[in-house]
Amino acid sequence: MATFPVREADIMALAQSIIAGMTENPDYPSPPLSPTELRARLDAFSGSSDAQASAQSAAQQATETKRTDLEELIAGMKAAMLHYAEDAVRGNDAKLAALGWSGRAPRTPHVPQLPGQPRNVRAQQQGEGSMTLAWDEAENGDAAACYKAERRSLNNGVWSAWQIVGTAVSTSIALSGQPRGNTLEYRIIAINNAGESLPSNTATAVL
Repeated sequence: MATFPVREADIMALAQSIIAGMTENPDYPSPPLSPTELRARLDAFSGSSDAQASAQSAAQQATETKRTDLEELIAGMKAAMLHYAEDAVRGNDAKLAALGWSGRAPRTPHVPQLPGQPRNVRAQQQGEGSMTLAWDEAENGDAAACYKAERRSLNNGVWSAWQIVGTAVSTSIALSGQPRGNTLEYRIIAINNAGESLPSNTATAVL
């Protein structure tokens, strides 16, 4: 069973077919609309559709013209007035205020901060006396310039002091020559010009 079309082009095509069929077969009994009346409605819709397309095209062109004119206005205001005025009056806020403007805020020097605490330290690719540690960068603090890896071991129920076992400039480090048979803990500390971060979480391994 046929279904009524949804697309405008298909509706117009069906209207053409109905008009042609009614015109070629004038013996249809008392149609509610004559082919002439249906043609008038089709022509009206076709005209309004064309007018809409023209209006949309004109609106798009007007929008592009408006955007271009706004960009040129802004460029002119910045180049010809505001930047020139800032240089010409050399920070005289009263004169700049007459233009509805104010001077450039003085630059605040950056005070170096400690790096943030490395996160999610984990042991990877463990082997005989070797392993790889990986971690994630901190979510706060200044960037790290490098990292140091520290290790301690559990001997007879007592943890040894932390000792540095390597340094890295990326977020992973390969370690070799590690003690075997003992429980080991590793942690990472980030370093930059301001100092050292808090130690990371620990990763435990038995090699």
